[in-house]
Amino acid sequence: MLRRMCFKLRCLLLENWRRGWVLLLWIMAMATLFVWKFMQYKNRAAFQVMGYCLCTAKGSAETLKLNMALILLPVCRNTLTWLRSTKARSFVPFDDSINFHKTIACAIAIGVLVHGGSHLACDFIRLTNAPPEKFALIASDFSHGKRPTYLELLISILGITGIAMVVFMAIAFILATSHFRRNILRFPAPFNRLTGFNAFWYSHHLLGLVYILLVIHGTFLYLSHQWYQRSTWMYIAVPLLLYMGERTVRACRAEHYSVKIFKVSVLPGDVFSMVMSKPQGFKYKSGQYIFLQCPSISPFEWHPFSITSAPGDEYLSVHIRTVGDWTKELKRVFTEVNNSPFVIGRARFGGPGYIDNNCQPKLLVDGPYGAPAQDYRNYDVLLLVGLGIGATPFISILRDLLNNSRPEDQMDLATEMSRSDDSWNSLASSNYTANSSLTIGGKKKSPPRTRNAYFYWVTRESGSFEWFKGVMDEVAEMDHKGQIELHNYLTSVYEEGDARSTLITMVQALNHAKHGVDILSGTRVRTHFARPNWKEVFRKIASKHPHATVGVFYCGMPVLAKELKKLSVELSHLTSTRFEFHKEYF
Repeated sequence: MLRRMCFKLRCLLLENWRRGWVLLLWIMAMATLFVWKFMQYKNRAAFQVMGYCLCTAKGSAETLKLNMALILLPVCRNTLTWLRSTKARSFVPFDDSINFHKTIACAIAIGVLVHGGSHLACDFIRLTNAPPEKFALIASDFSHGKRPTYLELLISILGITGIAMVVFMAIAFILATSHFRRNILRFPAPFNRLTGFNAFWYSHHLLGLVYILLVIHGTFLYLSHQWYQRSTWMYIAVPLLLYMGERTVRACRAEHYSVKIFKVSVLPGDVFSMVMSKPQGFKYKSGQYIFLQCPSISPFEWHPFSITSAPGDEYLSVHIRTVGDWTKELKRVFTEVNNSPFVIGRARFGGPGYIDNNCQPKLLVDGPYGAPAQDYRNYDVLLLVGLGIGATPFISILRDLLNNSRPEDQMDLATEMSRSDDSWNSLASSNYTANSSLTIGGKKKSPPRTRNAYFYWVTRESGSFEWFKGVMDEVAEMDHKGQIELHNYLTSVYEEGDARSTLITMVQALNHAKHGVDILSGTRVRTHFARPNWKEVFRKIASKHPHATVGVFYCGMPVLAKELKKLSVELSHLTSTRFEFHKEYF
């Protein structure tokens, strides 16, 4: 029993030490600021009038200043993307940036309740009812030495700005919760506009007003008169300037990164792919994502999508599932326009029709931005797990691994993206030929660390395999070194060995043995039925790669993440192979 508890504690520490020290430092900073400000006001004359209510309000206000500054840092995407490429990634959990953002938001909500509650329900009442002899101790801090009434305190600059901030933050906080943001709650019209991504996006911009009000609120303080005592601007100046600078850079860059659409492919399962031109100077890593904006739909909305092309390609591609009003409208704009020259067909990385810039809707790109999967080169072995559309960030990784592992004598053959269109092949061939060089800018390429990759794609619909059919065939055909293993799993069919799936299993095996093509996916990759035995998958990788570091990357719904995370920790302690888990939700 004791040994098991020690084992679990050790696993917990090894798994969460990076989160732990950041949270500990943050909590210590808040506690220090609270105690410092609490004791400061306890030793002032105002304490004789308003007591511990004032100390509590001022202590929580100091933590609010800190958190209002810190909450901006996790959403400075350009800065975080750059930091991911530094050594800071080894001790800072950048994958948890949004979770930290949410945690700080919760701390702000608690701080607002404590600060506002202490004022409204305690020290304002004690101040307005204070005996004249006690109020005389702090009379000089108020206008004309007159004791204010409760209403005068509420309608003062401090009262109005404080109440307005609470209202704006409450709106942004409520509409950002998962029930509102993910359309889980259903309201009748016109209240249905309060749910969904648009409500979340636009309500968050109210926080711009909150910061203006915060500076005003922190300037007109009753009990602080020296400029250095009004420290609100000192806390938020640098983070706010950094965030504003990032937004400015994004706006300028987006105008420069206007792309030309080469091909749009409508696919099964409410998915479509877009192949577009690569903006000049646009550099990215496999696993990263970009934001897209279509001004003809909305001049303000930006939506993130994983890049499915490889860094060496001379084009960008994304695969998009139509799950909201914006994505549905994007699909309509690019595929259902009258006399549209766009190609509608199966998803293969080939055969784009060149579109005149005057005939296509404008599409802007912002990015690239860092994601957990971009660090795949830091591992000896990769275990890539995608649920449905969650496979998108890993397609770019597979293509990049394939590009870097091609034998020199077969480089020209391997450049073929799709045999259906010669013009697209010429573009891809020149691209791969250029990137097959052993030197870049006179510098020798360092050999990639990653030796093997195991890709598990789990989906409910067999039509989903059409999304990346060309890539799957290309990997199966060109991976002569056996570096990449592909595993497709169809969960809507009973598992292999079950009597109810015996017939289809037999037909599938015979067809694959005879023609080398899977009857379900239409690719060279054989489809398995039901869900993978993840414990067995981890054990096989551990036995095949002892003493290796395996990067486990998962993208999909949160349900499976817990199991994969648990297995990563367990197998890291039971075997000589180290598994490091990274998740990315969509």
